[in-house]
Amino acid sequence: MSVYEHFRKEEHTFVDQVLEWKNTVEEQYRAKLTDFLDPRQQQIVTSVIGKQEEIKLSFYGGQEQAERKRCLLYPPYMEPELDAFELACYEIEYPSKFVSIEHRQILGALMNIGLRREKFGDILTDGERYQIVLAKEVSDFVSWNFTSVGKAKVNLIEVNDMIETEDNFTFMQLTVSSLRLDTVSAEVYNLSRSKTKTLIEGGFVKVNWKVIEDPSFQLQESDIVSVRGKGRFEFISNEGHTKKDKIRISVRIPK
Repeated sequence: MSVYEHFRKEEHTFVDQVLEWKNTVEEQYRAKLTDFLDPRQQQIVTSVIGKQEEIKLSFYGGQEQAERKRCLLYPPYMEPELDAFELACYEIEYPSKFVSIEHRQILGALMNIGLRREKFGDILTDGERYQIVLAKEVSDFVSWNFTSVGKAKVNLIEVNDMIETEDNFTFMQLTVSSLRLDTVSAEVYNLSRSKTKTLIEGGFVKVNWKVIEDPSFQLQESDIVSVRGKGRFEFISNEGHTKKDKIRISVRIPK
């Protein structure tokens, strides 16, 4: 059975990359550190590498509850420290008494300076303070070029203590007729199928940060779905069929 049969066609390029990482560790007997991976990519890496004795896996994004994490693939004789993930955390200084900034503005500002999404992890906040987790190799570039967010002038200060993010999620158990994007999204947000289909075809729905305009798109475990104006949810698990041939699933949504 081909390894590709377990993944979507559009994921095959990433699977090839994972296989290259695997070969690097096996042939050169050295560790391989990846860029930041989203939860779906982390799941793919875990699935492709499996429980092989020749390769170990560790994920870290600055704190255990991080969403985006770097992956370290390494030979079994190694015992890597957290420093091996090569992370840097910066707090954003801005005139908070006079202006406010938002997560989406920070994300946009980072992209506008030419930073690839794979080079930074979570954007942390306690409601007023904001921090960004960076790959250490781009930290100097970002500190020099990241000077504004929206209309606010900002400054980056490297910090050792990260804002602790709370696990503010709730789990939902749902029964659906299929794993189609429109079917699951409609059930999560208590919308009609026609309304959900209109949102998807209008480009208002993303799966794993990519716009999906096909209502019949099949969801898989670890997919993160965002619906503009509604929020987002993560498809946690497929728990099998009921006696009436419905599908039991578990999703996680922010509180």
